[in-house]
Amino acid sequence: MLRWIIFAIILFFITFYGFQAIKTVSKSPWIHYLFIGVAVLVVGNFIIQFTISTEGRVLSPAKSYAFGFLLSFMLFNLALLPFLIGEDIIRFFLGLNEKFFSQKQEFHVPSRRAFISSIALGIATIPFASLLYGMYRGKYNFKVLKYVMHFEDLPESFDGYRVTQISDIHSGSFDNREKIEYAVNLIKEQQSDVILFTGDLVNNRTSEMLPWKELFSELKAKDGVYSVLGNHDYGDYIDWNSQAEKAQNLEDLKFLQKEMGFDLLLNESRFIERNGQRIAIVGVENWGKGGFKKAGDLTKASENIAPDDFKILMSHDPSHWDEVVLKDDYHYHLTLSGHTHGMQFGIEIPGWIKWSPIKWRYKHWAGIYKELGQYINVNRGFGYLGYPGRVGIWPEITVIELKKGSESLNS
Repeated sequence: MLRWIIFAIILFFITFYGFQAIKTVSKSPWIHYLFIGVAVLVVGNFIIQFTISTEGRVLSPAKSYAFGFLLSFMLFNLALLPFLIGEDIIRFFLGLNEKFFSQKQEFHVPSRRAFISSIALGIATIPFASLLYGMYRGKYNFKVLKYVMHFEDLPESFDGYRVTQISDIHSGSFDNREKIEYAVNLIKEQQSDVILFTGDLVNNRTSEMLPWKELFSELKAKDGVYSVLGNHDYGDYIDWNSQAEKAQNLEDLKFLQKEMGFDLLLNESRFIERNGQRIAIVGVENWGKGGFKKAGDLTKASENIAPDDFKILMSHDPSHWDEVVLKDDYHYHLTLSGHTHGMQFGIEIPGWIKWSPIKWRYKHWAGIYKELGQYINVNRGFGYLGYPGRVGIWPEITVIELKKGSESLNS
């Protein structure tokens, strides 16, 4: 309860400053009423969705949009604060100067300047519009990112082998079938030898995937479609009537993936063979540092793998690579992960800048990294969760071509 009180105080404070900027720039009462109306509508809808809703802790599209609009409104007001508070400090000291160093000796605070408020509103519009764009278009702005990776010990028969990775589908968040059909067709167009899905098929419940089952069942590859579980697939983030119901949901999810043609690897491995040579596909259950589920068992998953096999590891959470994989006796040539979504917000200009606040939580959060002669690709995710959009960090389909030769990377 205390945290909600603190949140309400902060929200009122920043909204008050936003209203001050509006009043300074425009004297029209209709503009003032419009701002107040938007504030009431956005905050009221958020309260209804998260307190009165009968959906419990299920993060439905309606809740996601309520959160997204509140986030956009709050960021708009927060962007105004540095300008308005800075001006208030100056106005205060000007009032002190009037009190102690002028002939009137009165404490008189000058009025706000429309010029400052206009600049503040103009700048605040940028993140506000960006978040709205992310909700309207950005979340379906699918990008195909292609890499060529060289390995000296890659079996010759797999020179030129193509791997498509997708991750974090989060089907419970989808709200536009046409856009999802486009993305599925984009995956199919890559015509890779194998498709690897690195977890989080749903937000919480298996039923979220049922409307999309037939569509994603269209994903086929010559050497198969393999998958692992992500932290959301276990149903840990909502309330269940019983543990039996929760366990059945997980079993239903496993069966659903089988029906879709996904070979779900539960701390298991598979071999793909060509001309008497092979590579290993290793899949672990979710393992994440902090409070995330640690069901992954790398030793068990690799018990049938030889030390000199070329290995591709599927592990949903990239912290597993940091904490376990790199320290393992086996050399895992390429690990494929997801989970971070790149926070669905950031700035990326290839060859110049790659930044997101998620970097303060995860050392490896998007793209390809190399340590101790081993690589990891952290996929930015296919879907979205929480904030129903993406800004700067776009939904990703990764295509990796394996080449035999000196270790290097081309994108």
